[in-house]
Amino acid sequence: MFVRKILLFLLAVALVVCGCTWGPQRKPAPVPGAPNQEPIISLYHNDKGTKENIKLEEYLAGVVAAEMDPNWPVNALAAQAIVARTFTMENIKAGRIKKLHGTDASTDADEFQAYDPTRINARVRKAVIMTRGKVITYRGDYVKGWFSACDGGISASAQEGLAYFIEPTPYIKAGARDGCLSITVPENRHWQVAIPLDRVRRAVEKISGSDPGNISSVKILERGPSGRATKLQIGSAAVGGADLRLALGSEQVRSMLLSRAEVQGNNLILEGKGFGHGVGLCQWGARKMANEGKKPEEIIKFYYRNVDIQKLWK
Repeated sequence: MFVRKILLFLLAVALVVCGCTWGPQRKPAPVPGAPNQEPIISLYHNDKGTKENIKLEEYLAGVVAAEMDPNWPVNALAAQAIVARTFTMENIKAGRIKKLHGTDASTDADEFQAYDPTRINARVRKAVIMTRGKVITYRGDYVKGWFSACDGGISASAQEGLAYFIEPTPYIKAGARDGCLSITVPENRHWQVAIPLDRVRRAVEKISGSDPGNISSVKILERGPSGRATKLQIGSAAVGGADLRLALGSEQVRSMLLSRAEVQGNNLILEGKGFGHGVGLCQWGARKMANEGKKPEEIIKFYYRNVDIQKLWK
């Protein structure tokens, strides 16, 4: 019996050393039409109205530097690089910017992603190089590479945070609690904004197609599982939370994790926490996990479920 136990122990050690498993490892399904070498993409510069051809990894460095603080931990920047590369490839495949400018990508953050090559430093370069060619896939296709600055401590589904119902996104992990509020800046832990009612009225009319009339009160009608306001009554109109945030300005209405919504004088007063829609990667959460020693792939799989991280080119 003793000898048998020794043999079983030695066998287990051998399996660990050689990296073997009892069954065959699942290979991620390849993305149809995905390049096997680094592509050169066409980029529209919105500020200049010009176009240029640029290597994807060089473009990506400018995106990572613009979308995240370039002095943050390399593993947080690397997680951002994988998400941004995925976002880029998924959008190129869909041809969204092609319809607007005849190019693969643009430098407009509202149309595509932020881009600022002047912010590239050694950390950003390292993050892009160490993740070169890596994208996130789910069942043989690119995921939607969504990310936000601060999810307020809890992530949202695409339906709740973005009012996205075009197709299922089962890979988005909703309800993930990352503790990002413990390290983020004060304005993400609590913010307040006063918006003139005439501007609110115009925004509501633009969203709903009808004049909400005199706005004397506001009420949160529905909240999603994470607590985000998904439907509000403003005057005589009911509007979606995600739509209202975009119409009023996502820099002012920092998130829909609202703790207060009321009319005060000639203003709509909103209070809340977080910054962004809260879907997918949380940048402050990524920073926290990177500080704790988490690898880029671990950070991504905290926010995305049942996904593969594939290397498309060397």
